[in-house]
Amino acid sequence: MAPTPGIGEPDGRMSLQDQVSPIGQEAASFHDNVLLFLCAIISVIVLALLLWVIVRYRKGANPTPSRNSHNTVIEVIWTLVPVLILVAIAIPSIRLLRHQYTPPPADVTVKVTGHQWYWSYEYPDNGVTFDSYMLKEANDPTRQKNQRARTDADGPPLLAVDERIVIPQGKVVKFVITADDVIHSFAVPAFWVKQDANPGQVHETWAKVGRPGVYFGQCSELCGARHGFMPIAVEVVPQAQFDAWVASKGGHLKGAQPAAAAAATAGPAGEMTTPAPTVPGTATANTTPAPANPNVANRATK
Repeated sequence: MAPTPGIGEPDGRMSLQDQVSPIGQEAASFHDNVLLFLCAIISVIVLALLLWVIVRYRKGANPTPSRNSHNTVIEVIWTLVPVLILVAIAIPSIRLLRHQYTPPPADVTVKVTGHQWYWSYEYPDNGVTFDSYMLKEANDPTRQKNQRARTDADGPPLLAVDERIVIPQGKVVKFVITADDVIHSFAVPAFWVKQDANPGQVHETWAKVGRPGVYFGQCSELCGARHGFMPIAVEVVPQAQFDAWVASKGGHLKGAQPAAAAAATAGPAGEMTTPAPTVPGTATANTTPAPANPNVANRATK
């Protein structure tokens, strides 16, 4: 799937990227309709007061300055007004945090591990694991001959990767995030997702994306010399296409028995074998050799 210009990638705008998750849409609405509105009002009031003080209390208009040091009304106003502003911000902020940190049950789980300087992804419920590296330009002298060069269909420079995360459209996806060396940060702006990846710790975040497409992010924590070369690409596809992708990676659907496990329990000509019952107090050994594990990882390439 080719990326859509202006969706899920930087396009030079000053505002937020178009949000495609419920949390992102709620947060963007809060930013655009509440925070910016309050910031504009406060800025105008402060500027007006500043200009009024400059003109009204300049030396030419007040050769003899006032000796007043207290004004009860003014002091009450400048105490209560900031409190009311903070309350007005706190109510939608707490509601947004509650929605963000009380996710619904996950349909898909993706384990994200940050390395210097690439990402590893694992779908524990589907038996899929892979690494993801940035695609270099065709004229990059550091690109090896066996490395594929970036094309426009892969995404913008410094954001395109050789292996994308693939998630199903309209499903709740839980990201379990960690690192194995230094602190990284998994960030996809269009999902309103930014979560630190700390060695020895596991953090969680989630997203539910209703629009198919390709969305890009980057490591957002300074993690060493090649910090700027750890892009993230997420491809959102319909459920049927996601299932086909899992199969092409040699995986299985959530809750289904892996192919290797199913083969291990099958006898000749596909007949199922029943293990002998275990007698309490004794140990049993499986004397039947396991069948060879079929090479299903490369089915998509054949």
